[in-house]
Amino acid sequence: MIKQKIAELFSRTKEAMQDWVGNGVLWRVAAIVLPLYILLVIVFGVYWSFTPDMPETRYLQQNSSLAVVGTATTSALIDVSESLLDKPGGFLSNDVTPPGIFMDDMPAWEYGVLIQVRDLSRAMRESFSRSQSQSQEDSDLAKAEPRFNFSTNSWAVPASESEYRQGIKYLKAYRKRLSDVDDPQAQFYARADNLRYWLAGVESRLGSLSQRLSASVGRPRLNTDLANDPNARQSTPTVSEQRVKTPWLQIDNVFYESRGTAWALICFLKAVEVDFADVLANKNAAVSLRQIIRELEGTQQSMFSPMVLNGSGFGLLANHSLVMASYITRANAAITDLRDLLSQG
Repeated sequence: MIKQKIAELFSRTKEAMQDWVGNGVLWRVAAIVLPLYILLVIVFGVYWSFTPDMPETRYLQQNSSLAVVGTATTSALIDVSESLLDKPGGFLSNDVTPPGIFMDDMPAWEYGVLIQVRDLSRAMRESFSRSQSQSQEDSDLAKAEPRFNFSTNSWAVPASESEYRQGIKYLKAYRKRLSDVDDPQAQFYARADNLRYWLAGVESRLGSLSQRLSASVGRPRLNTDLANDPNARQSTPTVSEQRVKTPWLQIDNVFYESRGTAWALICFLKAVEVDFADVLANKNAAVSLRQIIRELEGTQQSMFSPMVLNGSGFGLLANHSLVMASYITRANAAITDLRDLLSQG
């Protein structure tokens, strides 16, 4: 009896579909629904392409709850991480459905932000929270740092977002313990050598981005890998001069990765200015830090072009990558000067 009813239901459904196709109803419905769906995907794609506002107000407040050294930097790391997950469209790098799967600029921006989140979380685990090289690492930071290093394209179990939220949870636990007088194990050491340690990583990241941005225009580049050391050696020989050029399809990705990197660094440096205020004042370096922030803020200007242009540099069309490289290079040079200033007695 049950099999007979199932067979009848299947037969009726088949006949109804045949009637729809025969009468052209299905095609008329598809002609209406498909354009609406495509329009909806485009609208959401455009909306999800907007970068979020910088979450600076919460961790720059000078009130009693944020007076503990280290709270500003930890809060900045938490706020940037949450903005990465809670911005319009959420975290798009692991999307497998439209419009996220068709977007590459915003995932590149997310990657730039995430790299800085990873670098700062590692610096907090290895340097900021430890008094010396033989001291014990903080338990919450030891759990948070590997969570942020999880793959960006995992959409199943565990999803990338769930791992990153776990890292945020441990950061919040560390921030809570910082102001707990009954738990002196949670510490944040605002020292010049700790700040130099993190800035060294930032300097390396910006230097790489600057080279990749400049390579939007292919030019010959001399090999300086072994410069200044006559006894230096490398694994395999390389040519003395080579032509370096970023692939055409990767130019916009490098551009938006740089914007994401600068966006995160602005937030982190403003928080560092709060936590390391005494160190910077002692070295008379606060103005140097503000100049770095000023240079990075130039990378966040609105783009009035629908696409990243790749002119020749001195040609008729603009080259947005070279403009971005200019800001990144100046910020990188200022960071080098700041690190030298912090190393002086």
